[in-house]
Amino acid sequence: MKVIGTLITFILVILIVSCNSSQKIPAEILQEYPSTIVMQVVNEANVLRTDEAITLRIDEILAKYPSFNPQAFVIFDREVELPSQLLDINVDGQVDQLKCIADFNAGEIKKIVIQYSTQGIKPRSYPKRTQAELSHKIDGEFQKNKEGRFEYIGGTFKNVDYLRVPQQHTDHSFFIRYEGPGWESDKVGYRFYLDWRNASDIYGKKVPDLVLQNVGLDGFDSYHQMSDWGMDILKVGEALGIGAIGMFQDGKVERVSKTDSTICQIAANGSVYSQIRTRYFGWLVGDGKYDLISDLSICAGSRITQHTVTITGNPPNLCTGIVKQEGISLMQNTTSEGEWGYLATYGQQSLANDTLGMAVIFPKNEMIEITEDVYNWVVVLKPVSGKLTYYFLAAWEQEPGGIKTLADFTDYLNSSVQKLNKPLKINL
Repeated sequence: MKVIGTLITFILVILIVSCNSSQKIPAEILQEYPSTIVMQVVNEANVLRTDEAITLRIDEILAKYPSFNPQAFVIFDREVELPSQLLDINVDGQVDQLKCIADFNAGEIKKIVIQYSTQGIKPRSYPKRTQAELSHKIDGEFQKNKEGRFEYIGGTFKNVDYLRVPQQHTDHSFFIRYEGPGWESDKVGYRFYLDWRNASDIYGKKVPDLVLQNVGLDGFDSYHQMSDWGMDILKVGEALGIGAIGMFQDGKVERVSKTDSTICQIAANGSVYSQIRTRYFGWLVGDGKYDLISDLSICAGSRITQHTVTITGNPPNLCTGIVKQEGISLMQNTTSEGEWGYLATYGQQSLANDTLGMAVIFPKNEMIEITEDVYNWVVVLKPVSGKLTYYFLAAWEQEPGGIKTLADFTDYLNSSVQKLNKPLKINL
């Protein structure tokens, strides 16, 4: 009987190999993950897509393939295994998406194969190309300094996945490493200030390695000096920085400064995708009070952060933007075809005294106006049913393969918008 069982298994593997011969999937993979899903993925845009994210909803997979097991699968593009990751996008404890990374030529159609086992837990491991982290001190205490401000005295930094921000915490209280959570890809890093400023900053990277785990350990703000990996390259001041959320009121941006409480979570910290979720309770703006959820995420191989915002209370608007820098003009595109437009800046505006490009890409049908205040170039947007999604990015000339001219930055922006206007078409 054992011989017969082995023979049947061998025959099944041969049949699967025959069905997948064009994919050249290794026989040992087919034996371990014998069930197959084939999806057609079409790049309808006339642009090269490198490290492009393919996103599938788990419920849609299960609707067509009820035996699919999210705990035991592997994805192939011909003979190449694609890095993949399960995601809990809404942070409810249940996986709801599957994301993998692939390359597409302009106009290319691919057949991507998912091999899975209907039983068991068989995880795969991939090089880590994204990161999200939040690190604060423990084993010390808040004390008032001579100016009456709280500072965290003593203690050591510890990475955590969840933090309810203490009431004593403010800017430069030495409690949170580099003053807030950080997220990065192999292209660029970002952070935002988890205090009343609530502005976003940029870490320019000279290496493709993940670096945030080493930032700020050897001195609270040593990252303002150039190191082997790079440095903090943006002067934020009283502005939004790049892509932070606010509300435009009485001719100026109101940042998320006054809240009843704030909770920050590392929602994903994976090889392909990382995400930070921050919940602001009782955001006070003028006479209104709102609860706000901010989801910041980044994918491997990308400079682009996706910012998805959910807000209660039907606000008159939300806004985002880019910090103004002396001698730097605003670029914008709101008239070309497609759903997405952008505002951007480019020039010698980094703290390393070299070129930096920044952009916010937003849905044009939700745009109220493009304007400015003393500190920011601003796009004012109207959330639809309390939801808003936009993107922001930074491109520094010293990053590996960095963008070094205005023409190349403009081409990169237009290509990024074209990809958003024509997302990958996926058929299971």
